[in-house]
Amino acid sequence: MKFVLKKIFCLVVSVILFTPILSIAQTPPAPPKPGQEDVDALKKTAPRVFIDCDYCDIDYIKTEITFVNYVRDRKEAQVHVLITVQSTGGGGREYTMALSGQWDFQGLDDTQKFVSDRTQTQDEIRAGLVRVLKMSLMRYVAKTPISEKVNIVFQLNVKPTSVVDKWNFWVFSLSARTSLNGQESMSSNRIYGSFSANRTTPEWKIRTSVSASKSKDRFTYEDTTIDSSTESRSFSGMVAKSLGEHWSVGAFVSAYSSTYSNIKLSLTAAPAIEYDLFPYSQSTRRQLTFLYRLNFQPTSYLEETIYEKLSEKLWNESLSVSLGLKEKWGSISMELEGSHYFHDFSKSHLNLYSSISLRLWKGLTFDVYGSYSMIHDQLSLPKGGATLEEVLLQRKMLETNYSYYFSIGLSYAFGSIYSNVVNPRFGGGGGGMYYYY
Repeated sequence: MKFVLKKIFCLVVSVILFTPILSIAQTPPAPPKPGQEDVDALKKTAPRVFIDCDYCDIDYIKTEITFVNYVRDRKEAQVHVLITVQSTGGGGREYTMALSGQWDFQGLDDTQKFVSDRTQTQDEIRAGLVRVLKMSLMRYVAKTPISEKVNIVFQLNVKPTSVVDKWNFWVFSLSARTSLNGQESMSSNRIYGSFSANRTTPEWKIRTSVSASKSKDRFTYEDTTIDSSTESRSFSGMVAKSLGEHWSVGAFVSAYSSTYSNIKLSLTAAPAIEYDLFPYSQSTRRQLTFLYRLNFQPTSYLEETIYEKLSEKLWNESLSVSLGLKEKWGSISMELEGSHYFHDFSKSHLNLYSSISLRLWKGLTFDVYGSYSMIHDQLSLPKGGATLEEVLLQRKMLETNYSYYFSIGLSYAFGSIYSNVVNPRFGGGGGGMYYYY
């Protein structure tokens, strides 16, 4: 009897739980609202757009601009939007939107800019970026049937007036931070502070900064306690004068001290000249620069060096070649920099940095990052060497002839070319509130 009652109870529970699910599954979809068919048909004719931007809030753009179709692959797009950014003198950023027409819009290209203020919030910045992007897309939308549903509203603005800057384009920044962490057998604390003063105009660029840091670590193992600390202080300054769209001249100055590098005080004064093969106005998309520096470096050391020096006055020169490209097919960033001392040409170094991201095919991307340095100019190495604790804790610079880093990877995405839908549930919605500019 108990077995029969138990079976009946289970049957009743099953009916209660699954009947609503079955009824929902069998319910036919609701008929479209009046006029919805026309809207859906028009949306199919909207321009297909690919947003090429690594730091934009893509979900926000999709939510605010709904009169286009977003695709995952640039080759499927009728409009390729490449967004690049560079800092402005006032501490804000200039966003350059390069729109390239493809397929039906081949040859229909445009470039627009949005400049943010350093006092604007992230929400104000992304709203301003979307506003300019909306206007940029209008020339493409106007050539499709969905333009019938687009209305343009003019917002009256005050007349422009001359800019009076009481700060004379100077921007100041002050920061300080500290950190503490530890456990039973170790403790660590850090303190860092910096101050910068910068000024940027079309003709001049000035950068100055002062910083200092100190770190202390304590490790306890059985009855042994190891204390370790490092300190560093630095000042750097740079001034550059524009000589047109390709040439610039200027100078670098710096002061530096570091217990890690065995440097009590190192001063640098360096006149410099730079040439950009491409016009500076195209710097957000492409650059090929050649920068030459002639450096004078009076230096004193904390400990006697392996060359039996406590101080010396050094002359050296350096040349760096930098390439930066960002196009529809991907991006390339490379720099080759070399220098040598005049008193001994064998005291030199050569650094190579590269970052390449190529879109090989629909959804297939190839990424390479690497750096390699040939090091033959460690003049500040202490004669006494380093203890085992200093080596393990990386508290003193060690002798080496080279250093390197390399990574390579492939990524592939396939499936539907459309990506109009935004769904922030359970996080990971492709942007959401975690946006970067």
